[in-house]
This record gives sequence, structure tokens and C-alpha cells, in this order.
Amino acid sequence: MNFVFHTSAREELNRAVDYYEECEAGLGYDFLEEVYAAIKRIQAYPEAWTKFSSRTRRCLTHRFPFSVVYLTKENEITIIAVAHSHQKPYYWKQRLTEDESKNKAKNKNRKSR
Repeated sequence: MNFVFHTSAREELNRAVDYYEECEAGLGYDFLEEVYAAIKRIQAYPEAWTKFSSRTRRCLTHRFPFSVVYLTKENEITIIAVAHSHQKPYYWKQRLTEDESKNKAKNKNRKSR
């Protein structure tokens, strides 16, 4: 199963990598590896992880206090957030409605052609 990052999720992943790299050389790379290991687990078993909202699930990283919040649609996983587990628990929920609005606009444009 393929995966894509929501733009904001990609940005927060990059910020977290930068933060950990500033803390200690190589730690940012370790964090990135841990996030991608979580994504591989999600790809292998997309329905195995805890439901986090009505449409999303989350997979916790092992070494860092982060979770990968995602949803599955058809044959694609969308990473909605790479969220710190101790900060603003549902800040990413607006991203779900943003994506719905974009999809409706795309479908409307397709119909009008």
C-alpha cells in the first residue's frame, strides 16, 4: 500500500527532525528512521493500529514520544500528522476537513469539463 504525507504532516516531520538534530548530532536521523519504521508497520497492517477518531488511526513510535496519525482510503495511506504525544492532542483534525474540501473542489472541476 502506498502512502502520502499531508503537507502539514511533512512540515512537522521536518521540524521534529531538525529539533532532534539540534539536540544531538544523528538524533534527527534516528527519529526519521523511527517514523519510517512506524509507517512500514502501518503499510503491513493498516487496520491493526488504534482508532484515534472516526476515520483515523495512530501508530506510536517506539523510541520517541510521537505518533503517526493516518487514514486509509482505497489503496492509499495518508499521513495526517506526525504528532508529539504530549502536545495538543487533536490539533490535526482540521486537516481532515481541509482535504475533504480540496477533494470536493477537484471533483466539481472534473464534472464541469
